[in-house]
Amino acid sequence: MKLLHLHYLNNQSQRLALAALFVLLLPNIFPNFFAPLGRAYPSLFSEWNAPRPKHLRLLQGALQFQSSEKQQADLWSPLANQGWKPCVESTYVPLLPKESQLYIQVFLDGGLNQQRMGICDAVAVAKILNATLVIPHFEVNPVWQDSSSFTDIFDVDHFINVLNDEVAIVKELPNKYSWSTREYYATGIRATRIKTAPVHASANWYLENVLPVLQSYGIAAIAPFSHRLDFDNLPSDLQHLRCKVNFRALVFIPPIRMLGEALVNRLRSPPSINRAAEADHLLEGEGDKQGSGKYVVLHLRFDKDMAAHSACDFGGGKAEKLALAKYRQVIWQGRVLNSQFTDEELRNQGRCPLTPEEIGLLLAALGFNNKTRLYLASHKVYGGEARISTLRKLFPLMEDKKSIASVEERAKVQGKASLLAAVDYYVSMQSDIFISASPGNMHNALVGHRAYRNLKTIRPNMVLLGQVFLNKNMEWSEFQQAVLNGHKNRHGQIRLRKEKQSIYTYPAPDCMCRA
Repeated sequence: MKLLHLHYLNNQSQRLALAALFVLLLPNIFPNFFAPLGRAYPSLFSEWNAPRPKHLRLLQGALQFQSSEKQQADLWSPLANQGWKPCVESTYVPLLPKESQLYIQVFLDGGLNQQRMGICDAVAVAKILNATLVIPHFEVNPVWQDSSSFTDIFDVDHFINVLNDEVAIVKELPNKYSWSTREYYATGIRATRIKTAPVHASANWYLENVLPVLQSYGIAAIAPFSHRLDFDNLPSDLQHLRCKVNFRALVFIPPIRMLGEALVNRLRSPPSINRAAEADHLLEGEGDKQGSGKYVVLHLRFDKDMAAHSACDFGGGKAEKLALAKYRQVIWQGRVLNSQFTDEELRNQGRCPLTPEEIGLLLAALGFNNKTRLYLASHKVYGGEARISTLRKLFPLMEDKKSIASVEERAKVQGKASLLAAVDYYVSMQSDIFISASPGNMHNALVGHRAYRNLKTIRPNMVLLGQVFLNKNMEWSEFQQAVLNGHKNRHGQIRLRKEKQSIYTYPAPDCMCRA
């Protein structure tokens, strides 16, 4: 009997070992099955085991802290007039032929906000060359696999009408140039394709290198086209034109605006309102009166790419370190510039993205309390819900598209990263306060757009925060004072653009005039 029992136990152990081995090998056998969890499956298990809070002492202090009424009033008050106003109209607009016989095409890569900047530059390049611009082509995003086109996101008729006194723009090429497609340029070297446009090229570069192609063939296609026009040494009329495109000509299509407005209305309404009932009203065209509530948008830029590329330690232990290292190897063949520094050095330099826990502590130190309506604008967060649990503990009224939009509404933008980003952009522009956890294209675009409209935008002091979060013995009161002192002039105050800085992030003085 004992022998039978031992034999049974041995068989059980073998079966358990085989089952465990099978689970470990699953990602190798069925990698596509695990694709939704990320572009590199080695991070699978580390995402299931998100780390515990790294700053428990500060978290306890934040949960007990109550901000004063004065602090709340100062925090939520709109920005005072800073003596600047929008100013995008050119001082002199020459007569433009209805349509030039020279056509310029551009192929834009990157995400929504990078494409947005490319569109503005493309209009300016068409103006430089006195050519007709074809509505820009969006490349399929290699990260999010999004095939959304210009007309899926932006109101093309509005775009053309706003700019019709400055640049000729067409939706499609004439039939004689119908051969000039993305597929045509992908299959060989073509005389009409410009591949050599340098980053931040001058106006003269286009006149010397692209205009001859236009004159010879009647058409030129520039690919790649991202950051291909200088921010400096351009006539003021061209700078005004870029501003006009960004701040007036580019508006989202009505379905995106309607969904964005619905989310804004819900965020401004008391949290107790039944969302399903409200959604019905909005779909019927009723209930469009906004509530009196205020809300803040947090762009939580903490996806797997950001975490891996930073080479920082986010508290997930050995499993996370190995997963991120493997991910870097798969995606970038191990090439990560920051990896030559230690985590402490990177944090002292302010080069580590803020985790959801850290951005939550920053918000609490600035005076946001547990009654704050917080809208989370972000793509998939690395580590999922477990990673943002501490942030949710600090801000229980935190919302995102999934929590505040109906299933039917989400279905219209599901799986389309650019459309999701457009909805977040719209909601962010309507918010009382916007804050981004880390610099990036969306951060830069919104910082500039909100500065143009004099809206409050908090810019985290990354160097300060990197240093204070290294101090594990810091008490809440000391941390809060350091945060308040380090963010006194980071609430949306106008900063004049310096040489080489982006006109889209720093709109003054190129896009604005003294009031």
